[in-house]
Amino acid sequence: MTTSFKDRNLIAVIGDEVPIEIACIGHVDRGKKNFLVVDSKTQVSTIEAAFQEYTERKDIAILLINQHIAEKIRPTVDKYQQAFPALLEIPSKDHPYDFAAVRSLERLDTQASPEAVRRMSIPAHIALDMSLDLVM
Repeated sequence: MTTSFKDRNLIAVIGDEVPIEIACIGHVDRGKKNFLVVDSKTQVSTIEAAFQEYTERKDIAILLINQHIAEKIRPTVDKYQQAFPALLEIPSKDHPYDFAAVRSLERLDTQASPEAVRRMSIPAHIALDMSLDLVM
């Protein structure tokens, strides 16, 4: 059975509690969560396992990950090349967004080069809209 993008109806988050609380996207179904709250005690292996799970699940359309957390598993993040779930690195309240370090915006490269997107300083919510337009 193939999974259509229409079956993907969840947003997953790997981040501090702020994006999960603000977006109200925490969801638990039969013990399966669509979020991982990361703090200073969270092991890198736990972050990698959540990333693997969320990128393989067929019900997740978008995976949001705080940029500073993505840096902890950068080789794994950089290997990810699938359209679904769309991957977006987002800032956190304690870690400013570093456009120079953004690699996921390179995946948006259709009409504007990554350098042009970075120069425009596109906020994360607009970049998310752009990525959804490109994958649908």
